[in-house]
Amino acid sequence: MLSGKTILLIIGGGIAAYKSLDLIRQLRGQGAEILTVLTRAGAEFVTPLSVSALAGTRVFQDLFDLTDEAEMGHIKLSRQADLLVVAPATADLMAKMAGGHANDLATTLLLATDTPVLLAPAMNVRMWHHPATQRNIATLQGDGVTIVGPNAGDMACGEQGLGRMAEPAEILAAITGYLYPKTAQSSPLAGRHVIVTSGPTHEPIDPVRYIANRSSGAQGAAIAAALRDLGARVSFVTGPAHVPSPTGVDVVPVETAQQMLAAVQAALPADAAVMAAAVADWRVANAGAQKIKKESSGALPNLEFAENPDILAWVSHAANRPQLVVGFAAETQDVIAQATAKRARKGCDWIVANDVSPNSGIMGGDENQVTVITATGSETWPRAPKAKVAQQLAARIAAHLSHSAQPQGQA
Repeated sequence: MLSGKTILLIIGGGIAAYKSLDLIRQLRGQGAEILTVLTRAGAEFVTPLSVSALAGTRVFQDLFDLTDEAEMGHIKLSRQADLLVVAPATADLMAKMAGGHANDLATTLLLATDTPVLLAPAMNVRMWHHPATQRNIATLQGDGVTIVGPNAGDMACGEQGLGRMAEPAEILAAITGYLYPKTAQSSPLAGRHVIVTSGPTHEPIDPVRYIANRSSGAQGAAIAAALRDLGARVSFVTGPAHVPSPTGVDVVPVETAQQMLAAVQAALPADAAVMAAAVADWRVANAGAQKIKKESSGALPNLEFAENPDILAWVSHAANRPQLVVGFAAETQDVIAQATAKRARKGCDWIVANDVSPNSGIMGGDENQVTVITATGSETWPRAPKAKVAQQLAARIAAHLSHSAQPQGQA
C-alpha cells in the first residue's frame, strides 16, 4: 500500500518510544522506505541498533555530524520524505516546534522542511491538559500539522487519562489516509450523512457541581472518525469528553442532555444515527444559580430531580427518522438480556452492548468488547482496540446502507 513512499520517522523521548519499533515494522510491511531520526532523549528508551535493524537504514542522531553536514544533511533529509512522522511527540518537542526552535537534528529538520508533518503525541495526562500544551497544539494545527491521538488509558506513571500515544496501527492508518486520500466516489458512505453522539452530558447542580455518567468519549470519537474515513459527512454531537474530537467532521459541542437533543434534531435529516453518548438519565430541576453552600447544621440540600429527554427513543420514532438508528447499552450485569430489552423498548434498529463492570477494564480503557444486537439475533465481537471496533461498526453500517434507499442527508 505504501510502496514507493518514504517516511521520515522522528522518535522523541518518552516511554511510548517502544511503540515506534512496531510502527517501523508495520510501515515496512506496507512497503514504505523508512528514514529514522532518534533524539537524545529517545535513545534513553530505544537503542539506535534496534531502530536501524528494523528500519533497514542507518539512524540519524547528531546535528553536527561532519560527514552529513558537509552535504547539508539536515536539509536533504527533510526533503527526501513524503511525510514526516513524530512518534512519540513529547510535550517538549511540540513546544519547540510551535516556537520555531532548532537546537538539535529533529527540531532543525522540522523547521527546515516543507514536507507535511504528522504528530502522535504522548505524555502525562496533566501535561496534555496543560494550557501551554493546548496552545502549542492549536498553533501546530494552525500551521497545517496533522495530529493523531492521543488515547485515554493507563499510563506508565501510574495515572490514567488522556495522553497515551496512539497505537501503531492507528498511526499507520493515519499515514495511509494522508498519503492516499479517498475520493468520494470510491468511499462506500459517500453522499451519506451520519449523526454520532458521544461523551457524557453534564447536568448542573449549581455553577460548580454537576451530575454525569462516566465516559471518556473515546469510542464515540473513534466511530465518527471511522465513518468519516468511509466517506460519510459526520455530524459529531459531543458532550464534555476527555478525548479530542476527530478532524474532518462537523463538531457540535454541548453540555446537557437537552442541548444534545436540540443538536440532534437540528442535524436531521440523516441516513444513520449512532447514539454512543452516555446521557445522564436525570437532571436537577431546581439547579442553583449560585454555588450551594453546606449548612452548619448539617442539613442536606433539597435537590429535585427531573427525567432527561430520551434521545435514542426520540430519534427512533421521529417523523424524519434515519434509515438506521444504532443505540448503545453499557451494562454491569445480564448484559445481553438488558440490551435486548432496551432495543425493543427504545425502538432502535441495533444496540451495541458492552460490559462496563469494574473488572472488565473497559470503562476508561483503550479497548472494548461489544455485542451487536439486531432484530434477528446477536453477534459478539472479539475484544479489540476501540479504533478497530469503530472500523468494524462503520463497515457494517456502510453495508447496511448500501442496500437501502438513496441518501437522505444531503446538505
